[in-house]
Amino acid sequence: MVILGRQRFTVWAAESILRGMDAESAGITKRQLGLLLLVGGLVGFCAILAVDIVDVGREGGIGPAQTVALIAMALAALVGLSLLPLGDAPA
Repeated sequence: MVILGRQRFTVWAAESILRGMDAESAGITKRQLGLLLLVGGLVGFCAILAVDIVDVGREGGIGPAQTVALIAMALAALVGLSLLPLGDAPA
C-alpha cells in the first residue's frame, strides 16, 4: 500500500481505475505522439544550436557531443513527422 497525501492507494484502487478505462480513451494516438516528437525534436535542435550562439567566446564550435545530440534531435523530429499521417490509431 502506498500513501499519497491523505489518500491510500492500494492494488484494489488501481484495479478499479484500470477497469474503468476502455481501449478507445486510454493512451495517446500516433498523431499526438508524432506531434510531440516533432515539436520536441525541433525545440531540442534549436536549443542545442542556441547554446553555441550564446556561448560565443568559446573556441572550437560544435563538438562531438553536440553533434550526436543534434543528430538525435533531428531523428526524433523525423520519426515524429513520419507518425503524423498515421492518424488516430493508438500508439
